[in-house]
Amino acid sequence: MVRTIAPTAPFLRRSPAPGDDEVRLWYEDALGWPTVPGAPVRLAAGVRFDVLDVPAEAGRAALEHLGRSAAPGRGFPVALGGGRMRLLVAAGSAEELPGLLEWLDWGSLELDLVAIGTGGLMDAPRPPGAVVGGDAGSAPRPLPPGRGGSQGAAVWVRPPEPGRGAEASLPTLSAMGTRGGGRGDGDGPPDLVRLVNTVATQIHRVRLRRAGAGAAAAVRADGQPLAFS
Repeated sequence: MVRTIAPTAPFLRRSPAPGDDEVRLWYEDALGWPTVPGAPVRLAAGVRFDVLDVPAEAGRAALEHLGRSAAPGRGFPVALGGGRMRLLVAAGSAEELPGLLEWLDWGSLELDLVAIGTGGLMDAPRPPGAVVGGDAGSAPRPLPPGRGGSQGAAVWVRPPEPGRGAEASLPTLSAMGTRGGGRGDGDGPPDLVRLVNTVATQIHRVRLRRAGAGAAAAVRADGQPLAFS
C-alpha cells in the first residue's frame, strides 16, 4: 500500500533566517517552482513536480540499479534529508501511483513509500551554490559564504538545473515504451513504471534483509538454533 500525504496544519511563520530570501528567489525565479510563505523554505508539490519519498538506503540502491540514467548530472532531480530520499517525478504521478503499484503487483504489500502530490510540501534544499538575481534567464551568481539559509540537512544529490528543462527530465507514464523502453540503455530518465517497480523492489529487499537480520539476532540472544520443518 502507498500513502499520499498533504499538510494537515498550517506551518508556524517566523522571520526568515539569513539566506532564506536568496533560496526562495532561486527556486521561484530560476526554476519557476512555487514556494509557500514562511521559513524554512518549502516547495509546493503537485504544480511542477510530484515527489516519491523513500528510505535513503532503498533509494540509493534503486538509483544504482537504474544505471547510467541515474549518474550524477543526468536524469531527474533527487534530494536527500533526514534519512529519506526524495525522487522528483512528473506532476500528477502521486495520483497514478496506487493504481500503478496494483498493476505491478505491489499493491498488497505495505511499502515504505510516500507519494507527495497536490497540496503537499517538500523542504527546499539549498541551491547548488548559486541563486539567480534580476531578470529570468540572467546569469546565476554565487550565494554569499555562510548564507545557506535554514535548510537543515536537506541537500540535492542530483540538483535541478535552470535552463536544462528540469520538468522534461521527470519520469512520467507517457515515456513508457520510449527513451530506452526499459532496456536500461541510459538514453534518458526511466519511465515512471520502471522507476516505481525498481524503487518498490529495493524497498522490499531492504525490509526483508532487516527482518532476516532481526531474526538472526533474536536467535543468537536466545541461544537456540533455528528449527526447520
